[in-house]
Amino acid sequence: MKTVGLIGARGHTGRELIALLARREDMRLSFAVSRAMDGAPVRELAPEAPADLKFEALDPDACAARGADAVILAMPNGQAAPYVAAFDAHAPDTVLVDLSADYRFDESWAYGLPEIYGREALKGARRISNPGCYATAGQLCVAPVRPWLSGPAHLFGVSGYSGAGTTPSRKNDLAALKDNLMPYMLAGHVHEREMSRHLSHAVRFSPHVAAFFRGIVMTAQLEFARAVGAAELCAAYASAYEGEPLIRLTDAIPEIADGANIPGAVLGGLTLSEDGRRAVIVCALDNLLKGAAVQAMQNLALALDLPEFDELETWRPASR
Repeated sequence: MKTVGLIGARGHTGRELIALLARREDMRLSFAVSRAMDGAPVRELAPEAPADLKFEALDPDACAARGADAVILAMPNGQAAPYVAAFDAHAPDTVLVDLSADYRFDESWAYGLPEIYGREALKGARRISNPGCYATAGQLCVAPVRPWLSGPAHLFGVSGYSGAGTTPSRKNDLAALKDNLMPYMLAGHVHEREMSRHLSHAVRFSPHVAAFFRGIVMTAQLEFARAVGAAELCAAYASAYEGEPLIRLTDAIPEIADGANIPGAVLGGLTLSEDGRRAVIVCALDNLLKGAAVQAMQNLALALDLPEFDELETWRPASR
């Protein structure tokens, strides 16, 4: 039984992680950190949690002193560094999986999108950066045909407002979102830089948020240096994701409802222009699951040498 700590447990992703950990017989949530809910039973937020577990307001050194086999950092961007420093100093063998963007550009951290970048670097890793939700969807669209691209991949993404977190902002204000589609950060978004870096190819990304709670749709416009055939294009995606239980390919165009509340991703609607030089593909996934919590569980299991997909393929979140 591996013990796992969760820092930033009060957020939307934290709730999903608590539920996912509760389903596994080889992992146990040993502490959950939330200053806002200090002393409250974790079951007040996530009914699946152990009955005796309470939220704690632990500082970084206290977290490192708990001796957990692994710790998931589920905090907003810019907050991970003090905790990482404490574990580096006092518990360097503890596996850290960071869900923020803080270490996605750090060469000393493994980047955990196993369906694209492989699993070898994650096995036994002690510092793992979890990809962003938009970045997961975008890279799943682009990676199989990246060598064919003639210019930047153009990605148009729409997310549910849970992607904006629990801190009040206009992007999770239901009054502002009502009957609305809200574009934001139209150049230089952190996911744009993240995708460009890991794909080793330029990406242009336009994010939007809408009034549904969870889910992402990403539409990718891809231009090729040479003409390709429909069979060749389909084969590229089929080969890339063959044997991946969390990735489903479909002829239909995926919608939000297809990707929300499932543990993996759906790619489909693959369309080729008449001249064979441009393709469009759509990815739908759940930003809180494959875009965050499920991916973290895959990375955690690989690092701890445990079954990667245990309890994931059939996972459905509780109604929120």
